[in-house]
Amino acid sequence: MNQDFLLSNYTYYLPQKLIAQTPAIPRDSSRLLIVDSPTSCVHRVFHDLPHWLKSGDLLVLNNTRVIPARLHGHKTSGSKAEILLIEERLDNCWLALVKPGKRFTPGAKFLFEPQNNTQAIAGFQLKATVVARDEATGGRILQFELPENKSLWHFLEDYGELPLPPYITNQEAERDRYQTVYAQKSGAIAAPTAGLHFTPELLNKLQQQGIEQTSITLHVGIGTFRPVESENILQHSMHQEWIEVSQATVEQVLATKARGGRVFAVGTTATRALEGAAKMAAESGNILKPFRGKTDLFIYPGYQWQIVDGLITNFHLPGSSLLMLVSALIGRERLLDLYQQAIALNYRFYSFGDGMLILPTARSQKH
Repeated sequence: MNQDFLLSNYTYYLPQKLIAQTPAIPRDSSRLLIVDSPTSCVHRVFHDLPHWLKSGDLLVLNNTRVIPARLHGHKTSGSKAEILLIEERLDNCWLALVKPGKRFTPGAKFLFEPQNNTQAIAGFQLKATVVARDEATGGRILQFELPENKSLWHFLEDYGELPLPPYITNQEAERDRYQTVYAQKSGAIAAPTAGLHFTPELLNKLQQQGIEQTSITLHVGIGTFRPVESENILQHSMHQEWIEVSQATVEQVLATKARGGRVFAVGTTATRALEGAAKMAAESGNILKPFRGKTDLFIYPGYQWQIVDGLITNFHLPGSSLLMLVSALIGRERLLDLYQQAIALNYRFYSFGDGMLILPTARSQKH
């Protein structure tokens, strides 16, 4: 079997001390590993980004906003529970991951405690009942009991908290630092972390330099961070995530391509949105069309790129689909070698960590 299709070939050792617990201050003071050719790289700081982009290039940003998706509560019997909301279903039902999951079978009832008290309704307590198990995710479908004409969205700010990843053990990090400065559309349960490095000043500087910006939306869900478990990665199924690629974005992407500019996806989520929309457009013989809906696109080595020329990304967990996506751009062995260089130089990894810029000149001809 092709070695790129084996999960065990996407592992690396990361010292615990290199898992970033707090974001860089200011945001654009994080380090930036620039991959400028198939054999070389350069080490800079993120605010140097304008030097490496050109007038006529296009940055595609994911404007999703992380919701307070983690709820704390207990069963009516008293046992504590932690709920991570995944996505809204019909009639005040939500798909959620529940800890500890084995105890919560259909019929189990939860009571939730408010984490804040800004808009509490007198005499109201948030309640939910497990109505089904979701086999695809191992999660539960929860039916929430809510006042008439109210949805759970009305109560999330009071009852929920921002769901920082489990490897961030310093829970004191300011919550707004886990949002991009351009976050607009609520719906994600994790941040599109490549975008956390941008400041308004850096975005303005890029714009003044003639580097255009446009937005897509991908509400980061379980599909992005769910681990790949099959040794043969071709057997992995991505959970669907909701994306929106607008007409305006499509026009900007196509105009950039037409003038010889380069399309840079800011993050693996922007990558999946663009390539997912292109996949749907190809069914009708188009390069790219507006799209609103869900994608389960899984990008791994051998993928035929349609839209994305370059990528801004963070350093990802071993064995993750995100590591495989970046490998599809520059090659697995090359990527793991770059990770070893980053580790030797004490780069910071994961959500609050440092960044990587992959230029089109670095792309593998084989992948």
